[in-house]
Amino acid sequence: MYKTIVVHVDDKPQMRSRLAVAAGLATRFEAHLVGSAVTGISRGNYLLLGTSPMAALPDSDFDRLVEHGQAQLTAFTREVERLGVASWEQRLIEDDAGHALLLEARYADLIVVSAAAPTRLHLGASLPEFVALHGTRPVLVVPEDYPGDAAGGTAVVAWNGSMEATRAVTGALPLLRSARAVKVALINPDETDGLYGEQPGADLATWLARHGVEVEVVCERSEVGAAPALLGLAREIGAALLVAGAYGHSRYREWISGGATRGLLAGATMPLLLAH
Repeated sequence: MYKTIVVHVDDKPQMRSRLAVAAGLATRFEAHLVGSAVTGISRGNYLLLGTSPMAALPDSDFDRLVEHGQAQLTAFTREVERLGVASWEQRLIEDDAGHALLLEARYADLIVVSAAAPTRLHLGASLPEFVALHGTRPVLVVPEDYPGDAAGGTAVVAWNGSMEATRAVTGALPLLRSARAVKVALINPDETDGLYGEQPGADLATWLARHGVEVEVVCERSEVGAAPALLGLAREIGAALLVAGAYGHSRYREWISGGATRGLLAGATMPLLLAH
């Protein structure tokens, strides 16, 4: 079960739907919800900039960053109280969002972020990509203005037999147990040998059944790529959750030219659970 859920807190418009989903999960699983806001720069980096002859920064600048973060947490407090979350706390971390969430992930079961959360990270990686790739826990990515819940509906599991997909399915188990229906989707399974066992999807279905999750295995042929096929299936059945491994191929290739992970992030209209 999820017992500690961390939600990224900022003052962007996506915050409302992200927090609504995180609060709903905290209530469903009787979990503790942590609202994590940041100053945007670590104190160490701030002091380094402040002592640079090229950038003399007064202490008041850092104080304003702290005040801004505290204001975001005040708004978080009002909203979680309105939503009736039973157990919660707020934290302000002196760092950027990506590295702050990596720290929080060490002591949590699930990290909740928004699909369009802006960040400045290497090679153009978005916040969900960065945290999923480098973090220790699954990341739930909530689309902007998403009106629903991530649990209780139909879930689609993207299965390709990889370590990343295995970690994603394991991290999604509480959500899969609470789903109304679960479909395990394999795209062009005949193109990958040695990862599925004798019958593609059968062993995963058996493993999930032992965890109380009954699934339907769906094998599809697609010439447009895994991401469009998975998104099409998820939209067709009205899925409330899509589960996938992040960066099963070369990270550099996907960062530079895009790939399944970025395709899912760009096109998902339902919450997307990623793990690497």
